[in-house]
Amino acid sequence: MISDYFSYAFKNLKHRRVRTWLTMIGIVIGIAAVVSIISLGQGLENMVTGQFEDMGADKITVMPGSSIFSAGMSALPLTQKDYDVIAKTKGVLNVAGMIYLSPRIEYKDESEYTFVIGFPLDSSSKRVFDSMQNFEIDYGRDLKHGDGNVIVVGSSVAEDDKLFSKGVALGSKIIINDVDFKVIGVLKTIGNEQDDRSVYISIERARDVFDIKDKYDVLFLQAKPSFAVSEVALNIEDALRKSRNLKEGEEDFNVQTTEQLQESFGTIFSIVQWFLIGVASISIVVGGIGIMNTMYTSVLERTYDIGIMKAIGAKNSDILMLFVIEAGTLGAVGGLVGMIVGGGFAKIVELAAKNMLPVDLLNAHLSLELLVGAVLFSFIVGMASGALPARQAAGMKPVDALRYE
Repeated sequence: MISDYFSYAFKNLKHRRVRTWLTMIGIVIGIAAVVSIISLGQGLENMVTGQFEDMGADKITVMPGSSIFSAGMSALPLTQKDYDVIAKTKGVLNVAGMIYLSPRIEYKDESEYTFVIGFPLDSSSKRVFDSMQNFEIDYGRDLKHGDGNVIVVGSSVAEDDKLFSKGVALGSKIIINDVDFKVIGVLKTIGNEQDDRSVYISIERARDVFDIKDKYDVLFLQAKPSFAVSEVALNIEDALRKSRNLKEGEEDFNVQTTEQLQESFGTIFSIVQWFLIGVASISIVVGGIGIMNTMYTSVLERTYDIGIMKAIGAKNSDILMLFVIEAGTLGAVGGLVGMIVGGGFAKIVELAAKNMLPVDLLNAHLSLELLVGAVLFSFIVGMASGALPARQAAGMKPVDALRYE
């Protein structure tokens, strides 16, 4: 019996092809937008999650500022005293500090503003730093303990027209704050344009060149294997509060575990994604209204047919089900087309991103649950939109319907 309803619905939709396609436009656009947004968002979230997993669950980040969003804006930066306090905290294995500046650097006859990153070169600190930052040398060599006026540059600095008109060559000279540095290495592409446009020197040379004696912009640390990372993070908060004479809730620093950082970024992703889905859903609402309008028109056009069906024994529930399923089918077909369009668009964006970006930043994640869910959701929207017209059709009296012209 149900198959007969669907068969009848497809025949009616096929008979009115132009009106069917025009009615489905809103559903197609809405479902296509939702599918592409969710698939690309899920792919991006998977990539970020993978990056956090690569950092390791035993890593903790300490930054100035009361939250991750205010990092770097605190009036009290992290100092060597904070570094020493953290290093002595129970459960801390290694600590690595970093500073970053944005001066104008010179190469040949050009000068540009970019980030200069000063990071530690002793073995224990560098091990923590490298594991969290995922920096790899493409060619040349890396900085090592005891290096003087030498520098490693990001991949974009070494390419033409990315920072300078002529890319910085290995062995060439870069001037930072009137001090000459020799380029000894070029990093592999990281994928973050800010990192790829940065240059890297030892933290000791950065302090000397910029006369920064007691400041860290961020501290990375590694928890001992025998300690829970969350416990170590709480120990650090307690130690820094005591060192800075702060009460609980008045912290001017921020301690984040890898898991907490991942949750923070996940929350941001979810908010942005749901906002975009909400905007895209407007098209689905418009499509639902279009289906309702079409079904009202269909009821009027088939009033005589409804009278005949009732005269030969069709129940009100049969008429109701007939029009509800037809509306649902209209929505499902629109959802199916929208799913194909949205999936195709997501894959086009993925391919474009791979050609334009140096790393795989966007990978569309088209799961079976997403695709099936999109069609089922559009089917439900269609049925809901057709409920009132179907109820009107079911409530017609046979005599009045047969008299309708």
